Amino acid sequence: MSMGLTFLGIESSCDDTAAAVVREDGTILASVVAGQTDLHADFGGVVPEIAARAHAEKLDGCVEQALTEAGLSLADLDGIAVTAGPGLIGGVLAGVMLAKGLSAGTGLPLIGVNHLAGHALTPRLTDGIAYPYLMLLVSGGHCQFLQVAGPEDFTRLGGTIDDAPGEAFDKVAKLLGLPQPGGPEVEKAASRGDATRFRFPRPLLDRPGCDMSFSGLKTAVLRQRDELVAAQGGLHAQDRDDICAGFQTAVADVLAEKTRRALAVSAAPTLAVAGGVAANQTLRTALEVVAAEAGATFLAPPLRLCTDNAAMIAWAGIEAYLAGQRDGMDLTARPRWPLDQKSAPMLGAGKRGAKA
Repeated sequence: MSMGLTFLGIESSCDDTAAAVVREDGTILASVVAGQTDLHADFGGVVPEIAARAHAEKLDGCVEQALTEAGLSLADLDGIAVTAGPGLIGGVLAGVMLAKGLSAGTGLPLIGVNHLAGHALTPRLTDGIAYPYLMLLVSGGHCQFLQVAGPEDFTRLGGTIDDAPGEAFDKVAKLLGLPQPGGPEVEKAASRGDATRFRFPRPLLDRPGCDMSFSGLKTAVLRQRDELVAAQGGLHAQDRDDICAGFQTAVADVLAEKTRRALAVSAAPTLAVAGGVAANQTLRTALEVVAAEAGATFLAPPLRLCTDNAAMIAWAGIEAYLAGQRDGMDLTARPRWPLDQKSAPMLGAGKRGAKA
């Protein structure tokens, strides 16, 4: 019995080097992710040049391992899907060049995938849900509500106008002297803290619509930290935990209210959430409550498929291939690539161009 297409996926948009083999029936035959946390630990964040070099060193090994785990060779594949953006350009370029080489050497079709589409289509891979659905994509670099009506049909209902939540979590961790990546560390500290001790702002809740802002929230944390340090000569462990709890609750409140509004606009039967920040249990719980109130089904992928991985890229490549997409050797790596090509772009800090 045929299981349909089998694709190799390659992902290298940030600091995770990944390769996966996925079938059209949704079976993940192999998923390999090589992290770089140790390489960036001394710098308080991801260093693009270090990340790009690590991708170049690890990509071919990850591909070889994925094929071995799947029990397949390149000859058994039907196509190669690769993240072509958005992301740190050096890493994206490393992945694209490897995929081009494999495609040229084997004659296999090449599909360039938008990294955000990989996240947005993950519920189709894990649960086979039908179009349309509402997707909250919430990660280190992105935060937006998307009405997903097809593999290439995305309508943005709102998004962050500055920092993404994951970026805010990482910066708050850095402000408080917590290790990176900051998201899990802030969540861990928050579990020991009192969320009512410090009342942080809930940006843009006083304005209509689904747009969000997290930069001011991060600044409020900085001010609270400095006030405590000035008043008592330092920051106690309990202070740090309480700040984390207050900050996390503020983020959850903003996401919950904006999700409530997005569901009202979308009227989609399903709310799906994806991206690294979707691993935060406090945020998940808040979103589950909102979905239940709206009568919508709540769906979150397994934690291993919330963070960056190549299985989602392989799946998005399969969907794009079935929709008729084919790319050639002129496929380019793109640092920015909005999923919604119709809406006006949202500007990043410093007006650097389309952020999402």
